[in-house]
Amino acid sequence: MKLNIKRLLSFAAVAVLLGSFASESALAQGASRASRKDDKKEDAANQIDQQTGAVMSKASELINANQVAQARAKLAELKLDKLSPHERAIVEQMNVQMDMTEEKYASARQHMNAAINSGGLNDKEIADGKYFIAQTFVQEEKWQDGINGIEEWLKLPNVKPNGNVYYLLAVAYYQLEKMDQALVNAKKAVDLSDKPQEGWLSLYASLLINREKYKDAIPVVEKLVNAYPAKKQYWMQLSGVFGQTDDLKNALIVMQLANDAGLLTEQNEFQRMADLMMTQDMPYSAANVVTNAIDAKKIQPDVKTWQFLSNAYIAAREWKKAVPALEKAAQMSDKGIEYMQLGQVNLQMQQWDGAVAAYEKALSKGGLKDPSDAHVGIGAALFNQKKYSEAKAAFEKVPSSNASNAKTAKSYIQAINAMLRKN
Repeated sequence: MKLNIKRLLSFAAVAVLLGSFASESALAQGASRASRKDDKKEDAANQIDQQTGAVMSKASELINANQVAQARAKLAELKLDKLSPHERAIVEQMNVQMDMTEEKYASARQHMNAAINSGGLNDKEIADGKYFIAQTFVQEEKWQDGINGIEEWLKLPNVKPNGNVYYLLAVAYYQLEKMDQALVNAKKAVDLSDKPQEGWLSLYASLLINREKYKDAIPVVEKLVNAYPAKKQYWMQLSGVFGQTDDLKNALIVMQLANDAGLLTEQNEFQRMADLMMTQDMPYSAANVVTNAIDAKKIQPDVKTWQFLSNAYIAAREWKKAVPALEKAAQMSDKGIEYMQLGQVNLQMQQWDGAVAAYEKALSKGGLKDPSDAHVGIGAALFNQKKYSEAKAAFEKVPSSNASNAKTAKSYIQAINAMLRKN
């Protein structure tokens, strides 16, 4: 099972918490705290010096204008050891924001740890910071570090994990090929959401299939099909899962619905639908699917295609339609087996000359399991044309080593001898 991790992470919405850690938000947070009257100590601790506030405000403007270098220079005017814990926390959060803008994950983690250790954050903010650090590890594809960080965060008091948390864990475990742990967390991600994101359902379904839990995967993939009916991969996946549970009827129905929606485009998709029709005793429909796909240039026929098509027509007892497919298969094959089949079909249609020609080509091309079958076929075709001497010569080529064919040949020879005596 191969997943596109970039796509998965886009669904995960690996937040950098820019809104929470932006300088303007942090300044507003401090102002909001200062306005509360129920905790005077906290109010005092969260006061921002006017001069410091002016520097922060200007740096914030520069960050919002994407002038990161200028913002860093502005913040450098502040002496960190002179700042209050709250002010220090805000500055570190602003550095986090700038680092994330430039994808400097290691530096962002350092600044977030500094914010956490500053003493200027409350318990919730500390928890959010630790979760942020774990997210950056996932963003950098440092999977085990990300797992460790998230699982430590889950142990903190009063944290409320949502589906995204468990989805990130599932992705990380998947990347480490720890499929059972990935499956557990993918299930939690889906179960925690009334409307799971596409990536969550897709990962969950893929993991269920990976662990061969096909029946459990069916309702998950059905949700994907219903939510994203224009995405062919989910129809193919649903048909495949039904097939794995031996529900070939529904596997076929899904393929037919996808075809009706115009989603099937590839040779293997049309061939799969035709194969499923054969399992449901629909050989003529299977032949039509392949024929139409060939006509629409969706299938580039090879020897296997013509073999399938001829077998489908033979199963449907459409002998005449089987002939051109058999001829093409026989021409492309390196063995005479298809010519043998062509001879048999001609016998069914009482096309005696065609049967003789096909059997002779089978013998000429070789690769037959038992050439005596061809001699019996030639003899039978000639006998029905009342070419008794030629038929007898054909039957006499049947070796005694094949008891069944030898018995048939002997019966024909006896009948031919009797007729020749009458004449």
